[in-house]
Amino acid sequence: MNAEHGRALPPEFLAPRGSSFTEFLRMRAPELLPGSGAGRGSDGQVDAPHGTTIVTLTFRGGVLVAGDRRATMGTFIANRDIEKVFAADDYSAVGIAGTAGTAIEIVKLFQVELEHYEKIEGTLLSLEGKANRLGAMIRGNLPNAMRGLSVLPVFAGYDLDQRVGRIFSYDVTGGCYEEQRHHSVGSGSLFARGALKKLWQEDLTEDRALHVAVEALYDAADDDSATGGPDLSRSIWPTCAVVSVDGVRFVDDEQLEALATEVVQSRRGNPGGAR
Repeated sequence: MNAEHGRALPPEFLAPRGSSFTEFLRMRAPELLPGSGAGRGSDGQVDAPHGTTIVTLTFRGGVLVAGDRRATMGTFIANRDIEKVFAADDYSAVGIAGTAGTAIEIVKLFQVELEHYEKIEGTLLSLEGKANRLGAMIRGNLPNAMRGLSVLPVFAGYDLDQRVGRIFSYDVTGGCYEEQRHHSVGSGSLFARGALKKLWQEDLTEDRALHVAVEALYDAADDDSATGGPDLSRSIWPTCAVVSVDGVRFVDDEQLEALATEVVQSRRGNPGGAR
């Protein structure tokens, strides 16, 4: 009994405690879960801003996740400086592509899920465990995906056991797949992936990996109208998260400005970036 109010707690509060906040929410307030509103309201496709291109690549000592800043709605630029790369916890990051609002909602729930697990279990979830939990959340969004509100993130983190950076991709059903070396998602991913194949090398330094990521996003923006390139006039730069044994660190705007300006200058008269 709740002594102060003289009434019993709901049964889900008294059930054996689990480490999954999502499962608790499913019992307590399922309407708050992403995808729970599918089937209500209008039928058919829903127009909403979409995030576009995310790239990720490993380097010596960790992994990097970078994203452009543009969100589109059809042929309309809905937002020029949206954030699409987030820290999931101290040793992992996630980049979102697909329906921006739904993706951000899933990421916020994912952050709470990992924090909840750490508080309940007293330890960090393994990197593969984190990747699988994100896959389960994407699977829960499948009804929304059938209405055009799909979410396709890329998840990357530093594996404290193996002492390496690792990358995981997903499909709309929540299928989770480990990628090697580098990966890209979003509308400009085809062009970014081609750049990553040419520019990635074994034992990249962190600085060189940042340069490769910015060049890959530049190539994506060059051929995909939904991907935003570096905007020198508005001082809008990609978002880059570096994950290593020291944790997640976001690259500051001053470093990104210098790097993006260097890439733009190097492409003058050489838009394809030929070496």
